[in-house]
Amino acid sequence: MDHQLNIASLPLVLAGPILRHCDTHHFTLWFVTSAPLAELTLTLGKRHIVLGSDSLHRIQLGAKAWQYLVQVNETDLLPADQVIPYRLTDSEQGDLFRGIEALCYQGAQTPNLVLHPEIHTLMHGSCRNPHHHSADALVAADTRLSQTAALERPSLLIMSGDQVYVDDIGGPLLYAIGKVIQALGLPTEGFEGAALNNSNQISYHPAALYQRHKRLLPRTEYPAKTPLWHWYINHPIFTTAMGENHLVSLSEIIALYLLVWSPELWDRIDIPRNVSGLSRANQARWQQEWQHLLAFKAGLGQVRRLLAHIPTYMIFDDHDITDDWNLTAKWEEAAYGHRFSRRIIGNALIGYTLFQALGNQPQRFTAVRPQLDALLNDQGHALDKQKHNDLIDTLLQFEQWHYSLNTSPKIVVLDTRTRRWRSESNLAKPSGLMDWEALMDLQQELINLDKVIIVSPAPMFGVKLIETVQRTATFLGASLMVDAENWMAHPGAAGSLLSIFTHRKTPQEFVILSGDVHYSFAYDVSVRFRSQSPNIYQITASGFKNQFPEKLLPWFDKFNGWLYGYFSPLNLLTKRKRMLIRGRRPNGDIRKRLVNQSGVGIVSFAANGAPQRICILHGDGSQTCFEPPGHTFSRHELPTLANRGK
Repeated sequence: MDHQLNIASLPLVLAGPILRHCDTHHFTLWFVTSAPLAELTLTLGKRHIVLGSDSLHRIQLGAKAWQYLVQVNETDLLPADQVIPYRLTDSEQGDLFRGIEALCYQGAQTPNLVLHPEIHTLMHGSCRNPHHHSADALVAADTRLSQTAALERPSLLIMSGDQVYVDDIGGPLLYAIGKVIQALGLPTEGFEGAALNNSNQISYHPAALYQRHKRLLPRTEYPAKTPLWHWYINHPIFTTAMGENHLVSLSEIIALYLLVWSPELWDRIDIPRNVSGLSRANQARWQQEWQHLLAFKAGLGQVRRLLAHIPTYMIFDDHDITDDWNLTAKWEEAAYGHRFSRRIIGNALIGYTLFQALGNQPQRFTAVRPQLDALLNDQGHALDKQKHNDLIDTLLQFEQWHYSLNTSPKIVVLDTRTRRWRSESNLAKPSGLMDWEALMDLQQELINLDKVIIVSPAPMFGVKLIETVQRTATFLGASLMVDAENWMAHPGAAGSLLSIFTHRKTPQEFVILSGDVHYSFAYDVSVRFRSQSPNIYQITASGFKNQFPEKLLPWFDKFNGWLYGYFSPLNLLTKRKRMLIRGRRPNGDIRKRLVNQSGVGIVSFAANGAPQRICILHGDGSQTCFEPPGHTFSRHELPTLANRGK
């Protein structure tokens, strides 16, 4: 039986609203509709603003899908520390968001926002995999906000990577993606260097699922130099271990984002629990993923409400594009040298631009927008090959993915994927996460600040035992097998990074927010043999909906404490030997430092920029707080958003 998406019942608003870059001078709002809109009027509090071409960017994603980005820039546009209701009215459709069920908090008639330029509390995290068995922590975050007075909300939400998993797609989700492409009339594209001529030939029948790593994904084409290297010929370019349903077309990427951010399309897709044509193993896998996706989509209404009420900022990590993206120079050589893999990466990067990057700071993409418009707004039903390739070339050379926010403390969000310090000794060794020029730009931005929040997708100070395992694998030539990318993996990048912390004119208070690793921890870091050391705090929250293998992490935690604990002399043999690192205890448990449960990080700040409280709100509603070394929290001290310890 073919389970069709109910096209006739498509709502006007397919996804959103999502608050993006908002401060006292900017208001940015993202949403997608199933039909083009006429004249739009934005109401902020009691002020009405008719949106023109300078404040509204529209892109046609498909025959029944239009993306809108509202961006109003004006000095003193919005007041701080006040509840600001907002409404968007179409001259023909009326209030766009009125019909969205349960969009507002606490009986309000419209969604609203509160701006806190002085950051007292923020939320952060990463890694949201729809078919993972863990609970979605963004649902718990929404529940917490629903119990919190509007003026007490966190200043913002930072998503530090892997907001989507382009390379790890559950079978039922890929099936749903096929239905969305058909229902919304998303565009087709031609392929080069692929087993298929165009995206129209992709089958979404269950029997065709879990096969892309064998039948569709590209393989290397360069010849072997000697018989000893014969095994290396024609190996898979993409190194993900979960690539059976890796997305390849731009339409697939668009459909994925619409399904990840909103419940609307899910509510109109009937995905069968039992399907024919799969092997016994894949049939069991389908049913397990179906069950997890059922729970995922049940929480999307709450996730939508959360994102409509808190300014949200994003930065990519590898899974937003593909696993191990730019990990080594050898990987880049293979991936960008093949026409089909270059297209796959480019499509994911176009999707990231549309659904994540544009909203961070829209003005940084002024030069890119004409090419986006040319490709999508003039598409017909098939994308123009030359315009498509030209846009991908532009995005692969783009160097403005990073950004900063003029909050207090200032927030600096790093691009650790596209400006890499490639190994000069061996192209198969991990590249530094940022090259020398990018690190010097970072240092210059930090000069004369007294406090800063740095968002680095990968922890700057990670679990040393795990980094040692990665280093050993790299020595054996298996860096891609263990995801061996960390800040200490490249000598040049590690040395330059550590010199920033020891520079006399960089901040006294460093807070580093990270994700990536699928577990959470907090470290207090200082410089050895220095009387006026900066205070450095590595705070890692991962993932929103993902976890580390449950049986493995406790062993890493235990042995890391034995081998690289605070007093261990082995620390003097590492690249970070100049730093003293002390792990915080989760809920006072002296036996552990790592927490392996899905969650969203909640950090409260003192006036000097130091973290007052560091907690993880878990997907099941429970909470873990990291105690600073030498201190024990009493039960009544454990933080909540309603009592931030001001």
